[in-house]
Amino acid sequence: MDAIEIQEESSKQPVDHTGSDHDATVAATSQLAPKISVVIPVYNEISTIRIVLDRVLACGFDTEVIIVDDASTDGTREFISNLKHPRVRVKLQDRNRGKGAALLVGFALASNPIVFIQDADLEYDPRDYPVMIEPLLDGRADMVYGSRFLGGPHRVLFYWHYLGNRLLTVVSNMLTNLNLSDMETGQKAFRADKLREIRLRGHRFTFEPEITAKAARAGWRIYEVPVSYSGRTYEEGKKIGWWDGLKAVGAIFFYRVFD
Repeated sequence: MDAIEIQEESSKQPVDHTGSDHDATVAATSQLAPKISVVIPVYNEISTIRIVLDRVLACGFDTEVIIVDDASTDGTREFISNLKHPRVRVKLQDRNRGKGAALLVGFALASNPIVFIQDADLEYDPRDYPVMIEPLLDGRADMVYGSRFLGGPHRVLFYWHYLGNRLLTVVSNMLTNLNLSDMETGQKAFRADKLREIRLRGHRFTFEPEITAKAARAGWRIYEVPVSYSGRTYEEGKKIGWWDGLKAVGAIFFYRVFD
């Protein structure tokens, strides 16, 4: 398959919506930059959403940002509702529907040939986009996983979470015949045309096993690259628990065997 065409970026300088200083980064951006859409599902992340948005807009690519708020109650909704930026689109969910549902809304609105998923909690860093995008740009990959377990810098935290993620990946690999190191990573990028070819329907945290099972079945070319990971404690706002792990196991079997 041909490599994705590199599009010419507009010479218009983006406007910094937060007042933070990243003009130097924007000015240094190449005039020829890939066009990407970054979908940010967000739920109660008022302490980090501003920083995440700054980093995404300063990533060096011609970037369209789509923020989908999943009925936040901590001020996040009000903050993003007041954003005035030509490259940022905001969609407000009428009620809490889950991360998967927010991603589906964002995917439907994405207009560029490469789509990134970006969590709003700063566990994953937009500054890893350049290494993730390479296999997509040169035509090797349809989908790229940013793996937490391939040697990138990471915060040392919960052993049982680490073990649970590895076990979920092993079970997924057994059913999909892939050799992923980190199926559950929240840092993923896709060719938009491939993403439109499959039907996704999971509304909660089952998105990861669903997209993996369906991409494997469709014969997508999948790559992994190491990314940094700054995990959070529950006191800092981490939302995934053991119950979500059990749901993920069920989803691995369902989407591979029955759906």
